[in-house]
Amino acid sequence: MTILIVGGSGFLGSELVRQARTAGHKTVATYATEPGDASPTAWCPLDLRDAGSLDAVVAEVNPRVVINASSGRADWAVTAEGSLQLAMVAAKHGTRMVHVSTDAVFSGAGRVHYDESCLPDPVTPYGAAKAAAETGVLAVHPKAVVVRTSLIIGHGRSVHERLVHQLAAGTFDGALFTDDIRCPVDITDLAAALLELASSGAAGIHHVAGPDALSRHELGVLIAKRDGLDASCLPTGLRAHGAVPGALDVRLDSQATQRQLRTTLRGARQFLLPGTTADQRKM
Repeated sequence: MTILIVGGSGFLGSELVRQARTAGHKTVATYATEPGDASPTAWCPLDLRDAGSLDAVVAEVNPRVVINASSGRADWAVTAEGSLQLAMVAAKHGTRMVHVSTDAVFSGAGRVHYDESCLPDPVTPYGAAKAAAETGVLAVHPKAVVVRTSLIIGHGRSVHERLVHQLAAGTFDGALFTDDIRCPVDITDLAAALLELASSGAAGIHHVAGPDALSRHELGVLIAKRDGLDASCLPTGLRAHGAVPGALDVRLDSQATQRQLRTTLRGARQFLLPGTTADQRKM
């Protein structure tokens, strides 16, 4: 099977490339500025804002499935409009599509548990762009899969893991919120689930996150203990008191999707156990 991974130079994209190649798939990965450190079958430059380039790449690669793991952050032209353009091109070529979304499409206001039936109510520009992308993707490509996930952790390379190391070393001025709750997911679990959904007949909204609901500080403590850092050095704070808006308690309910998967979505208390290798934590 030929897989086109959009955003293959990113954190999640790199893991998707690794697992897809290990599974024996021909894997073409795209990059916006420069290739990453993954080893796909081929690299391809791609600007999601350029509809003509999108069509040319999909036509040349002729993938069976395209996985959009790109991260345009709050850039509306990339995150919202670019994803819509990609979905339109995939639908035109009859290509299956998996689009990666986020729990940032929810506000955490009035409820904390969110299953696939919950409607987006974002409170940040990034969340709004992602919510618009979800709507657009499914409108033009109804057979696509939209996967909402949470904080992605793994290999010591995630934003949160790097932040914990900086805070523990005193090289960064910040804090880990105790009122900001999420359901972290291991990057190997997430990539495996995405590839499994890509090869299935699934469609529509799916939630893929870990079962453990943790504050960013609780998550930081687990990371510190795994990595042999002094967790007592991690400063705490409240997002509710901060100047930057953001959702507080958002817990993705992934039970419905988990019942469809062979991949086990582990909680952070399991995949961040100290004193074990990545392979041992997977068992």
